[in-house]
Amino acid sequence: MGSLGTFLRYPDDVYPLLKMKRAIEKAEKQIPPEPHWGFCYSMLHKVSRSFSLVIQQLGTDLRNAVCVFYLVLRALDTVEDDTSIPTDEKLPILIAFHRHIYDTDWHYSCGTKEYKVLMDQFHHVAAAFLELEKGYQEAIEEITKRMGAGMAKFICQDVETVDDYDEYCHYVAGLVGLGLSKLFLASGSEVLLPDWEHISNSMGLFLQKTNIIRDYLEDINEIPKSRMFWPRKIWGKYADKLEDLKYEENSTKAVHCLNEMVTNALTHIEDCLKYMAALRDPSIFRFCAIPQIMAIGTLALCYNNVQVFRGVVKLRRGLTAKVIDRTKTMADVYGAFHDFSCMLKTKVDKNDPNASMTLNRLEAVQKVCRDTGVLHKRKSYINDKGQSYNVYIVMLVILLAIVFAYPRAN
Repeated sequence: MGSLGTFLRYPDDVYPLLKMKRAIEKAEKQIPPEPHWGFCYSMLHKVSRSFSLVIQQLGTDLRNAVCVFYLVLRALDTVEDDTSIPTDEKLPILIAFHRHIYDTDWHYSCGTKEYKVLMDQFHHVAAAFLELEKGYQEAIEEITKRMGAGMAKFICQDVETVDDYDEYCHYVAGLVGLGLSKLFLASGSEVLLPDWEHISNSMGLFLQKTNIIRDYLEDINEIPKSRMFWPRKIWGKYADKLEDLKYEENSTKAVHCLNEMVTNALTHIEDCLKYMAALRDPSIFRFCAIPQIMAIGTLALCYNNVQVFRGVVKLRRGLTAKVIDRTKTMADVYGAFHDFSCMLKTKVDKNDPNASMTLNRLEAVQKVCRDTGVLHKRKSYINDKGQSYNVYIVMLVILLAIVFAYPRAN
């Protein structure tokens, strides 16, 4: 669950972590008995525990649709991600994937670990898909078809310009945002804004760009072939080759490039806030808001952080648990975006070539959050008071655990 040092440093993480652990255990015990639905939900827990938790809060019909939608796109992404598949074999699979979801006999062996299991037993996902209502099926098929075609396009095309970057992110994530909006609409739980397609796309782009930034090292070290999603238009200012950024001698330029990438991602925040503020159903709101808060938190960690080029940069588990536990209203969302924007702002170096642009973006986000007048109506994720009191509680719990464990040891 976490190290003792982490608990002592962040004692307010303990309770949310315990709640999250219990929620995960409860969700795992509630896996449906039917083999195909049982496979889908157990697989969902394996490929994304935190995501499965927010899905569990949705109403039954919508929850099933979102679960299947996620696994279909996860399978499609597994085909795209597997760099060992020859291009002439991969392209037709991506383009025809929307038809395979109707075929309970289809499967394709690729990927590793749990993703290979998903692909080998994809017939379970197809069986679950066929039990969804027609409106859900049509939305999932349409998005899968568009995403497969977009992925196929970028198998044969590099991400050169910022427009290419936005287009690629649209295909692999913006369409997810559009698809989810269609599912919400089909469920009858939401009424969409006139510009719902644009802001749904922004929701996906914000998450995808955060992942692309965070996963630089994993993607560049992919075997047998590197995966490169950072646009040349940006990284070309700082290096001759994208992989050069991971070398220590290029640390300064690498960080400058990273900061420009983060600044680019920040341009989507105002659309994201607009989308979330319009949601009416509390469970759908939490489902959308929690990943968005985790994204701004991740960007705040990545900004100006050379560790992105050395290893893994991610939110500590306790902070993730707090986000899941405390995100209930738009006041929480505005507060989180304001807090993490402030955190990011303190890291801006005036000598960074994009410093003024970064500060402008952050100030715009902070103004939107301040103008709502609700920042005082929530508990901060990153600036909790009373930590010294909580330290004593944690130390007492640890001491009691040691006392009770001692007789057993003897």
